[in-house]
Parts: sequence; structure tokens; C-alpha cells
Amino acid sequence: MKRVLIVGSGIAGISCAIECAGKGMDVTLVSPFPSERAQSVLAAGGINAVLYDGDDSVKCHMEDTLKGGCNIAGTEAVRGLCTDAPEIIRWLEKKGTVFTTNPDGKISRRAFGGQSHNRTCYCGSATGKQIMTALVMEARRFEGQGKIKRILWMDFYKALIKDGKCYGAIFYDESKADLVMIPADYLVIATGGQNALFGKTTGSTLCDGYAQGKLFMQGVELKNLEFIQYHPTTLETAQKKLLVSEAVRGEGGRLYYVENGKRVYFMEDLYGERGNLMPRDIVSKTMAATGRDIFLDISFLGKEEILKRIPEVYDLCQKYKGIDISKESIPVTPSVHFFMGGIAVKNNHETKVENLYAIGECASIYHGANRLGGNSLLAAIHGARVAAESIESKGNPSDLENKTESITPDFSDELKEERIALANRRSFESVFPVMYLRDMLAENLREDLGIVRNEEKLKKGLDDVDYYLSIADKIHYDRSEMAYLGFSLTGILTLARATLVCAGFREESRGAHIRSDYPDSLDQWKAATIISYDNGEYRTRLDVEKEYES
Repeated sequence: MKRVLIVGSGIAGISCAIECAGKGMDVTLVSPFPSERAQSVLAAGGINAVLYDGDDSVKCHMEDTLKGGCNIAGTEAVRGLCTDAPEIIRWLEKKGTVFTTNPDGKISRRAFGGQSHNRTCYCGSATGKQIMTALVMEARRFEGQGKIKRILWMDFYKALIKDGKCYGAIFYDESKADLVMIPADYLVIATGGQNALFGKTTGSTLCDGYAQGKLFMQGVELKNLEFIQYHPTTLETAQKKLLVSEAVRGEGGRLYYVENGKRVYFMEDLYGERGNLMPRDIVSKTMAATGRDIFLDISFLGKEEILKRIPEVYDLCQKYKGIDISKESIPVTPSVHFFMGGIAVKNNHETKVENLYAIGECASIYHGANRLGGNSLLAAIHGARVAAESIESKGNPSDLENKTESITPDFSDELKEERIALANRRSFESVFPVMYLRDMLAENLREDLGIVRNEEKLKKGLDDVDYYLSIADKIHYDRSEMAYLGFSLTGILTLARATLVCAGFREESRGAHIRSDYPDSLDQWKAATIISYDNGEYRTRLDVEKEYES
């Protein structure tokens, strides 16, 4: 029986666990927290799919996705994503997801930015929460049958890789304050994006990019890190940026600023009737260029319709800012929301390391230079299904056990060395605590990797991160905090540096990567960015050979 080890229990990870268990594999699902705390629960707007007859089509969905990504995503990968979407909706309904429906019983669909048709299916304004609830119940059914083993309170430490092949992973068990090795035939990484690099974002800071950074240091290539999506409509609080769902604009919400006492609906003035539903990079860039306070108005719907269509948005604004959106406009600002870049994977979601897969937001494959709203949940579930099918199609490593002396290398010495290194790491002291550097990093990246970048800012960012890396292994470890905060710092900083390198490498503006010193999109840059790491050297290239579309 194939042993599949999955790291991360958000919608991508738990979907993969369900699919693999359903195919008769032995699944271990590891995460530091329960699925109910995953970022996936925060997904509000919906999930894209072409469901019914009409003007829309899978071809249109493909074209919108490729165009929104500025034509650097792989055509065949996007074709698979869009073709699979209707079946994914049916699959979710069978698992218990309750979608909002029209009076005729058909699933309701919203208009989302960058889309030529209304194809975003939704569950009120809590689509992620509804899907997660259904999938958790399905996973528990497999747990009861002994087909899925869930392990909580353990953090990913590193993958077990030898000679270009993966054999499982090492984790840090917070309850035992020790490293634990879990061997597996296949390792699937589903750890989300890298929100913590930027501090206050719309996402969970539990998604910090450490897994991507550590795997990068272990030889896994990363892709398109410079493409960071700023969601145009967020509500700022002291702790974080709260997402004001694109559903508000999908229901007719209008962006404006005030000039000489009058409202200026700038997106409509620039782009026409559907201006408020332009792709997110265009809306965010245009908002920033106004240099003004921006507001979003949905009050014209009336309280009854607002509570019917977007109740969660009404509650969010009322609870955190005391705003009654049926009477007042919402003050909004762009914020880091989604990472198109991540682990470079092939069309089957396998990395360049054999038997090591990545799915969900931590993998870069479908979104190119900018993601369409409604495609993230779709990509998480589709990628999980693709990875499970790929693993199923491979031979069973256990079948070889009697034919070779050992199919799994002995990693016991490596585990001992890592335990010693971790103990030494915790013995250092410095005037800088871990969280101080994390906060400084976030402040630097928000400034240097903002909506609009330039060479000067990017070089400053590199200088700052290089300094942090020079002291990362010798800073103070606060034993009142989780050990993870200490050992994860170098991996997070390495990922931050790789992101800055990629942003400096791409000398053009495309999608969510906007440079004031290179404002045009150029044909010679019409390819994905690939970055690799070798003993401290960062090597960047364009994927003109499309090696990650095989």
C-alpha cells in the first residue's frame, strides 16, 4: 500500500487526503492546527465553474484565466483546471457543500473581476467555510475507517531528500519538544502562501512560506515569486486587513473617491460599465495612482438585499468598524492577498524532486501573473485531485522491498545532526528577538514589494534581508514562544530574498508585478520566472523551454 504524507490540512491538503484514501492509499495528514483554523476557511467569494448551457463555456473560462494571468500560465494546465471545474462542483455537493441557489434550484453565480461571464458559484459570503465543513466530515469518515491518520501540533521541519528523490519528512513536535521523522513513499506539500512575510494581510499568518523557503534550500525550484496579488478592497484594523469580498462588487458595488464634494467613480470613468470588475491588479494599481481615500458603496441595494446576498460582509463591517453598509460606504485599501508564485511544479503537480508534490497556494501553476477571483478554491481542489491521480498511476514502492536490500535510505544520522543543530540554535542569545526580526521583515517588504516597485526599493529590500540573514542563526530565542518561530526564520528570510531577486530580475511590468522603471510588458519576458538555490547562490532564469509544463 502506498504511503502518502500530506503537510497542511486546508482545502488543498484535505481534498488530497480524501482522494488518496478513496484510491486505497495509506494517508497521513500532518498540520500544526486543525483544518477549522486553516486559511481556506477565510475564502469568501466563491469558486468558478461553467455549469449550465448559455454563452459561457470552458473555452471562455480558459481564455479569461490565461488572459488574467497575462499569458504566462501553461495552457494545458489551465485547460485541465477549467474542464474539471463542473465535476468539482458536483463532487462538493455530494460531500455536503450547500451552495446558494436560485428559485429554480440551480446554483447561483456571481460576476467576479476579469471574467467575461457570471460563473462564480458561492455559499453566501462564506464559501470556504462551507466547503471546509463538508470536507472535514468526509475526512473524518475515512479516519474512522483507518484510511487517514491525522497528526496535529507538528510543524514541518524539512523533507527527506536523497539523490533527487523524496522519502518523507522531518517534523518538530511541539508537545515533545523534539524532531520526529515520518517516512513515506510520497510527500505532498499543501502549506498555503506566505502571508507572514508581509505581516498584516487578508490571510492567516500561520501561512508563512517556511516550507517553500526550506524546500528551496534543499534543491526544489520556485516559480513566479514576483507576482503578488494585492486585493483592492480590504478594511484595515489594528491587527490585520479584513477582506471585503469581491462579491460586493459582483453584486454591483461601486468604487469612488470624493473631489470637490462630489463622488468620482474612477473605475467606471476609465473602463466603462464593468470597470469595478476589472482584474485585481488593474483595480489596485488604479486605486493607488489616485493618491486618495477610496470608498466602496453597496448601500443602494438596501438592507434586506444586503443581508440576503452578502450578510458576512455586513456583519464584518458592523463588528470591526461600526459601519452599517446599508447606509454608509466602506473605506477600502489594497492589501496583499494571494501569491501566484510558489513551488515550481509540473502539470501533474510533482516538483523536480521525484515523489515530492505541491498543491494549493504554495504551488505555482495555474494563475500566471495574476489570479482571477474564484479560481483559488478551484485550483486547490483540482490540484489535489491531479496529484492524487498522479500518485495512483505510479508504481507501489513497497512492491520492490523484497527485490532490493533497502528502498529507503537510512536518515537516522541526518536526524541526529538536525537535533544537535536545533539545540545549538536555541542556545544563542541576542538583543534581537525572533518576532522583532519578523516584524521588521514585514515592514520592509510592504514598502519594497508594494503595488509599484523599482530598482532602488528592491535593492534596499535585498540589503535589509541580507542583514537579517547574517544574524538569523544567532538571535535570541524566547522559550515562552513556539520553537517553530525560531527555527523557521532562516527559511522565511531565504524565501523573502528569493522573492526580491525575482522582482529585480523581471525588468518589465506584467500583471501583479508593476515596476515604475520598466512600465511596459515586453514579449521577451513572456515566460515564467524560475529561481534555484545552490549553497547560497540564487540563480534566476525564464522558463522559455516550458520545462514545468511537461
